[in-house]
Amino acid sequence: MDQENAGLAPRNGLSYVKGDTTVPLSEATIPQLLAQSVQRYPERPAVVFREQQIRWNWREFSQAVDALALGLHRLGLRKGDRLGIWSPNRVEWLVTQFATARLGIILVNINPAYRLAELEYALNKVGCKAIIAAESFKTSQYLAMLQTLAPELAQCEAGQLHAQKLPDLRIVIRMGEARTPGMFNYDDIVAGTANPAVGELDAITATLDAHEAVNIQFTSGTTGNPKGATLTHHNIVNNGRFIAMAMRFSEQDSLCIPVPLYHCFGMVLAVLACVSTGANMVFPGEAFDPAATMRAVAQERCTALHGVPTMFIAQLDHPDFSKYDFSSLRTGIMAGSPCPIETMKRVISQMHMSEVTIAYGMTETSPVSFQSSTDDPLEKRVTTVGRVQPHLEVKLVDASGAIVPVGEKGELCTRGYSVMLGYWDDETKTREAIRDGWMHTGDLATLDEAGYCNIVGRVKDMLIRGGENVYPREIEEFLFRHPKIQAVQVFGVPDPKYGEEVCAWVVLKPGQSATEDEIRAFCQDQIAHYKIPRYIRFVSEMPMTVTGKVQKFIMRASMVDELGLTESKTA
Repeated sequence: MDQENAGLAPRNGLSYVKGDTTVPLSEATIPQLLAQSVQRYPERPAVVFREQQIRWNWREFSQAVDALALGLHRLGLRKGDRLGIWSPNRVEWLVTQFATARLGIILVNINPAYRLAELEYALNKVGCKAIIAAESFKTSQYLAMLQTLAPELAQCEAGQLHAQKLPDLRIVIRMGEARTPGMFNYDDIVAGTANPAVGELDAITATLDAHEAVNIQFTSGTTGNPKGATLTHHNIVNNGRFIAMAMRFSEQDSLCIPVPLYHCFGMVLAVLACVSTGANMVFPGEAFDPAATMRAVAQERCTALHGVPTMFIAQLDHPDFSKYDFSSLRTGIMAGSPCPIETMKRVISQMHMSEVTIAYGMTETSPVSFQSSTDDPLEKRVTTVGRVQPHLEVKLVDASGAIVPVGEKGELCTRGYSVMLGYWDDETKTREAIRDGWMHTGDLATLDEAGYCNIVGRVKDMLIRGGENVYPREIEEFLFRHPKIQAVQVFGVPDPKYGEEVCAWVVLKPGQSATEDEIRAFCQDQIAHYKIPRYIRFVSEMPMTVTGKVQKFIMRASMVDELGLTESKTA
């Protein structure tokens, strides 16, 4: 093994690795990171939103950010206030990410698939003072849902909301041209904010500290409610920088971004990686569409493409795949859920992505802890999640907390700059997750002698459906509200398209009867579509251990057998 790589290998036969520290950590805030690229590459392409027909260079992007920042400042939003963003991939989302950071406002990413119960919980948990929302997307009527939760909007002046169910929310800003009572229009907020006031913004930005909170991202809760992972400038700026370095990104690159902005994949692995290097950001549409993504790659001559395995599979298997020119592609990231080895091989050979990398992480670690490099051996790039990222430590531990020998399974724990501040307003959960600076991920992994990591399972029973983390307990607690349900257990079963699908076993109360469709209808518009069980089985009892613990592995095996499912081999 060469000297450079020897440093990333485990020591003394134990599953502990430490990242390279040659490149120092940055102390830049997000607005400083953007300013560096604007200064270096003012006229180079920065932002393309194909559906909205927007093309900006770095200078124009910076001006759009400042216009919104000034508008938000004039509405009375100040450093430390929380502002929610609820929208599919649109330019307003991207601008909001940087305008809030410019002022030290904490951006709260709200999943575009959230429904009423989830939205109400998220806004109240972190005390959002403002929200910027799209009108609608697919079956989600965002403004109508806000009006349902806050009927007071119909009678209040814009910016003066006092809603019984959303006590902290004062300001609702809507996208689009239509007018809605009680809401500001996004375009009005940015209009009339001319350049002379930029000095006012610079003065605010100068007071920011890279170690202050700048972003809250909700992760589904194992105990029923989502938790708000609170991230700093320092967390995500540095993670974006090192992700870009692993892909050998420069201002000459152009990244196609079909992954959602509300997720770390879009916001950090894509956007901040581009901003740290001056690479162009190309958004093919509001949500993933295989043909639109392939068209964007071909027409924009993208050099990189991100996606969860499901997205790459959808493109590779598309009937028009052969009509698109992928020759400009070089790299990109496949992440979000375990990557099938065969899919990786096809991406490399059929999509011209000879330097594609795999990344592994979690929201709570900003997110990436492991990533393969463009020059890692092909076999390692298709069968592992790479090696530890710079400035991070990782250990694999057994149930007693002891580091396991190389090659043995253990829970993956990460320590370093990337670990979140904590879960917003939840000391107990924060202390459970972070112990002595180590983030306990709940993932089971192995390390080989060279330091390459394999994710082999989960300590907890979380499942990942198409890149979305789904916690069975959250769905179980929701389904327990159904008047006919006595007991319910939710678990994942293999799925060729999404990696895993949601399955529920239900015991009904005595004398009750129900249908699968009835249970799904109960979930409709209340929980996100990807959490609604695809498979529902009514059973008389659950398999239990002698001590009364439910045996989900028996249920899973039974469903795999009944449905004739097979598991894909993954990295």
